[in-house]
Amino acid sequence: MQDNESTNQPIDQSTITWGIIGCGDVTEVKSGPAFNKVEDSELIAVMRRDASKVIDYAERHNVGKWYTDANELMSDPEINSVYIATPPSSHKDYAIEALKRGLNVYVEKPVTLNAAEAEEIAEALKNSTAKLSVAHYRRAVPMFLYVKDLLDKGAIGDIRTVQIKMWQARKPQLVAENENNWRVDPAQSGGGYFHDLAPHQLDLMLYFFGEPKQMYGLSLNQAGLSAADDHVAGLALFENNITLNGSWSFNVDDEDQIDECMIVGSAGSISFPFFGKTVIWHNDEEDDIQVIDFVHPEHIQQPMIERVVKYFEGKGENLCSINDAIIVMKMIDAFTGSIK
Repeated sequence: MQDNESTNQPIDQSTITWGIIGCGDVTEVKSGPAFNKVEDSELIAVMRRDASKVIDYAERHNVGKWYTDANELMSDPEINSVYIATPPSSHKDYAIEALKRGLNVYVEKPVTLNAAEAEEIAEALKNSTAKLSVAHYRRAVPMFLYVKDLLDKGAIGDIRTVQIKMWQARKPQLVAENENNWRVDPAQSGGGYFHDLAPHQLDLMLYFFGEPKQMYGLSLNQAGLSAADDHVAGLALFENNITLNGSWSFNVDDEDQIDECMIVGSAGSISFPFFGKTVIWHNDEEDDIQVIDFVHPEHIQQPMIERVVKYFEGKGENLCSINDAIIVMKMIDAFTGSIK
């Protein structure tokens, strides 16, 4: 462990002091720098098993401490909260250990490999003095809050159906590069690219429409390029008879790639990409089409981290709880045929 000018002074409890477990690609821009840009938040230490990589990360991001062992990081007396950004296979164990130690937890999506593991975290949380929030950060991004506001105020009438199309090439450009491509190793990710990308989309459906009443689906490996299924189809029924029909394929030609959510109501429609910046909504009664372009935050998770810090301080609500994440995992399990 490297400690640059560390002190043994007591933690200022008015500040949320962070340790990152797994400072890989997702933490470079999307999340990591935000921990030092949010009020009452400070990044104290980072951890990665590869010493050369964690040293490089700490030096580039001006982080004072680094570790190659997660338990050592969690034993650091200056840290009161951890951000778990490892592959999903280790989320459960790290989260439960942190909660046992009384450390607050912010954990990446998918929260675990499956719903059963997420329920184990929920049980550990009941017996902990700490708090936990899940990184379904789109709940705090202005573009998706705009869509939610349109829905809440009935801009397109009563919602009838939602169609999700996420069709990508065999190596999706939406997915960060990594050495071992753990995202298509079901033992590490829970499935394939669906498990990596769909949690964002399914959590927004939960955020917009509430818990689904029924869920069905199937998945298959069409191309056989890895051990993971590359095609998933899902159907869900929400309250007020809102239906969701989703199609995820990671085996299409470059020309056929699409990222689209279409929400159709009794008086219009809203469409947007999950990984883009433009919302289009049409009000049939006024025959009006609105096209709104957004500029996402430099660090896309910063708005969510701001909310998490407030929640950990006791100054705000939990924007995404473990119970929310359990529902998302149940949807994933159902869509991929894990629940019969």
